[in-house]
Amino acid sequence: MTRPAVLRYAAFTDDPAGGNPAGVVLEAAGLDEDAMLTVAADVGYSETAFVTGRTGERDFALRYFSPRAEVSFCGHATVATAVALAERLGPGGLTFHTPAGVVPVEVTDDGGYAATLTSVRPYVEPVEDADVAEAVAALGWRWSELDPALPPRIAYAGARHLVLAAATRARLADLDYDFDVLERYMTARDLTTVQLVWRETADVFRVRDPFPVGGVVEDPATGAAAAAFGAYLRELGERSHGRLTLHQGDDLGRPGVLRVELREGDPAVRVSGRAVPITA
Repeated sequence: MTRPAVLRYAAFTDDPAGGNPAGVVLEAAGLDEDAMLTVAADVGYSETAFVTGRTGERDFALRYFSPRAEVSFCGHATVATAVALAERLGPGGLTFHTPAGVVPVEVTDDGGYAATLTSVRPYVEPVEDADVAEAVAALGWRWSELDPALPPRIAYAGARHLVLAAATRARLADLDYDFDVLERYMTARDLTTVQLVWRETADVFRVRDPFPVGGVVEDPATGAAAAAFGAYLRELGERSHGRLTLHQGDDLGRPGVLRVELREGDPAVRVSGRAVPITA
């Protein structure tokens, strides 16, 4: 296989050493699934995005691979790909046709590129207590360490995430889980990450995302989970509209910022962030 050119970007940050690194392959039309998986494993980031086709001037087919498997949707790799394309085509609207559905992205340039993705239609599901107990045990947490004001749910906005809210910042900061046990738990339930959150203020959250099903201990900044989390808060009646700020990656030394917007009467969730090339 001829190795394709792989671009590298840090998403949800303006610092190449922050946020979540993503691989981007702009010319992937000739690659099959095995080849894309091999490239993603070689890159070693939580996800690499592959532009597998072009259906219009600013319309593209996009697929995502972790080092272990294809992922239905990846927010940070979408932002990275949008910025990479905007550097070549100019800012403006882009449309990505992903395995999860059509994802519009708007890229702006105010001295640095930022992208806002609009999610596919989200949904939120209840979780049985026994399932929550199993997840909590795999994390090495205790049920009493969860925030009762933010009950566990499964949330989807392109990929499925189990949302668990920690009662304290200290609980969120201390993440040391059983990788194999949590991977089996998530695989059995078709979960992409576990979205661990702590509410700092009404509009600001600290978040972390274990990602063992992708072969990664923790995802540094997770746009798909951020979109799902917006849908989760709406479903709980916490928000019908407005903006949220999610801080992620601080505990990994890769701080990133994700902006989440809910609009009245629109079920989609918008997630915004910057992205910059990684050149070193």
